Amino acid sequence: MSPNLLEKAEFARSWDPKVVCLVTLALVFLCGAAAGAVAMNFGLHNRLHQPAFDTAAGKEQYFARMQRELNLTPVQREQMESVLNDFWQYYRTVLSESRARVEQVLNEEQRRKFERLLQEQQPH
Repeated sequence: MSPNLLEKAEFARSWDPKVVCLVTLALVFLCGAAAGAVAMNFGLHNRLHQPAFDTAAGKEQYFARMQRELNLTPVQREQMESVLNDFWQYYRTVLSESRARVEQVLNEEQRRKFERLLQEQQPH
């Protein structure tokens, strides 16, 4: 072997495996962070995390999609909004009443746990 190859082989063997592992992990992390930044820059985050359908933003987004995909006339859009607003009001009423009925069944400790479970289900 040439002296140059021996020097390179000797240098490679002198690397501490822990350092190599740390450098590799750091590079993987940085590549992931860069990929995430690029994805956020192209708006992928917004498409992956839609607002809940029962929020004002979610309803507006849903109405816009209906308008776009169904090619609704202005009169149809107004009627559709009315129907869907009635549905959302019904949905909120049913959820509220059902929650009150469930809480009547539970004792105080169970109610606290139930509340925690509901909070865990909320989108963040």
